[in-house]
Amino acid sequence: MSSDRRYTPTHEWIEPADSAGRMKVGITDFAQKEITDVVFVELPKIGRKVDKGGEAAIIESVKAAFSIYAPLGGEVVAVNDKIESDPGMVNEDPYGEGWLFELKVSDPALLKELPDEAAYQKLLLSGGGDH
Repeated sequence: MSSDRRYTPTHEWIEPADSAGRMKVGITDFAQKEITDVVFVELPKIGRKVDKGGEAAIIESVKAAFSIYAPLGGEVVAVNDKIESDPGMVNEDPYGEGWLFELKVSDPALLKELPDEAAYQKLLLSGGGDH
């Protein structure tokens, strides 16, 4: 697990992808288990600006469609094209090959305000969070 990775109550994760403020975003292992078999991912367009907490992508599973929210505000600078042809990667490797998109974050300092791994695990144990 990346020690720089942070989490949201809606089960997205975000971590620095480089030192220039680019950050990778995906869904947590908990989320992919709840969603079950991912069959389609609608990724955001490169260049799209997203607000913190705003809908950024949609994941469809055999159960339903789920909105994926931006953990921080910024501009989408990359998407994981591989998951369009193999959406199951989100289930197989949610913290690795199953990442969704990269943001050029407006204020990288805000990353530290999001829960770290320990705080996210406490949220899960308390039954908190939602999706």
